[in-house]
Amino acid sequence: MAAIVRQQVRDLPHEMTTTGFELPGYRVVESVGVVRGVVVRSRSIFGTMWGGLQTIRGGNIGMFTELAERARGQAFETMLHQAHESGANAVIAIRYDATEIMSGVTEVLCYGTAVVVESEE
Repeated sequence: MAAIVRQQVRDLPHEMTTTGFELPGYRVVESVGVVRGVVVRSRSIFGTMWGGLQTIRGGNIGMFTELAERARGQAFETMLHQAHESGANAVIAIRYDATEIMSGVTEVLCYGTAVVVESEE
């Protein structure tokens, strides 16, 4: 799959997504199938050192939080792009998973069921 182009992702509004199995106000008329976005991220040596220093004082480690949020966001956007390319107009049952592949390298997976929905009105 080509790199994600932000303008393409906007074609599937984020409000047409849910972690639930139903989208309030809509009914599922077709299940397109599972869609996913996968991102593999690593920390830079400087990020690792700075994050390590932040652990000394305790609390939230902003450097690592920002890295995690960017990875989740990119995985989500990639999943939405795949859903749009498959002809869906919504994604239900969205979930995240993360696995450490090796020290400092993490895979973030966002997946859900791409569906075609119609308004109940």
